[in-house]
Amino acid sequence: MAETYRSPLADYHVSQGATLAEYRAAIVPARFTQTSEEVRAVRTAAGVFDLSFRAKFAATGADRVRFLQGMVSHDVKKLPPGTGTYATLLNAQGHILADLKIYCAEDRFLIDTDAALREKAMQVLQRYIIADKVVLEPISLFTMAFEGPRAHPLLEKTLHIDLPALEEYGHFQTNYAGFPVRVVRTSSAGEDGYEVWMPEKAMMPVWGAACGQAPTYDMLPCGSEALETLRVEAGIPRYGTELGEDTLLLEANLFNAVSYTKGCYIGQEIVERMRSRGHANWKLVGLIVHAPSPPAVETKLIAEGKEIGEVTSACVSPTLNKTIALAYVRREAAEPGTKLVLASGVPAEVNALPFYRKAEA
Repeated sequence: MAETYRSPLADYHVSQGATLAEYRAAIVPARFTQTSEEVRAVRTAAGVFDLSFRAKFAATGADRVRFLQGMVSHDVKKLPPGTGTYATLLNAQGHILADLKIYCAEDRFLIDTDAALREKAMQVLQRYIIADKVVLEPISLFTMAFEGPRAHPLLEKTLHIDLPALEEYGHFQTNYAGFPVRVVRTSSAGEDGYEVWMPEKAMMPVWGAACGQAPTYDMLPCGSEALETLRVEAGIPRYGTELGEDTLLLEANLFNAVSYTKGCYIGQEIVERMRSRGHANWKLVGLIVHAPSPPAVETKLIAEGKEIGEVTSACVSPTLNKTIALAYVRREAAEPGTKLVLASGVPAEVNALPFYRKAEA
């Protein structure tokens, strides 16, 4: 059974009125106010999240580039320091063992994943280190996320820095209150998003500084319930719901996690075969559910009397004012506009992903 992690700020969050819950094998805030209010703050201004359910490890050594290049689905060989990419770790059958965000630093790769997946990912990689000069080691860093249209100025004010222009997965090291912190441009909510990685002792100073800016930036501290709603609205799959050891990369629409030109890696033959055939038998889609409350996970989907899929995540969307869901369906039922019925008899309709896309600056 996976180890359960606990936010270093858990007790403080409770003292500030937060409700805690287990999320992705970690005890973190579920909500601080109303989930709908937190979602709206992120979509219209800014929200700050305690992402203590994320964990990191480093890959060092002279062979680290060649080794990781042959292990993960995206091209890490071309990454200069200060950049990164999203990738998956597959088995020989092409199924997803873990999803990873991989960041290139001067002398190492920094690899970020769910806390519940870190040990698994390290063990899988370690099995393939034979004569390679590669060392894998866990890193004790914690993560806060700044999400929303006003995340950029909020982060600048919080850390007292001029934030440089960063592409997605761009990152740099700085300091705050005497602590080394790393700023990363990445989003878990489909917004303009940044993460701050820091040692445990920096969590309270950074959290307090961010929350102190709330009146200026219309910011709210946000919990995992809002994050779930935001990621479903943005059509972002996560491990344990849409992704798992029974999932193929292209079924989950993870086109941003794969390079078709990098050469061989574990599971590459399966990915290439699916790409060359032009389809996957199953596909992750969005659903508009015509009901006031979300369906349960694993609710079956019916078309023309046949079971053709099931729900993986669902929520009531404050942004869209609709009940929405993510689901896997057979490819013949995956076209947007296709009418389906839940096993309960509730009608639903396939919707293109994402449901929500941020406005271009």
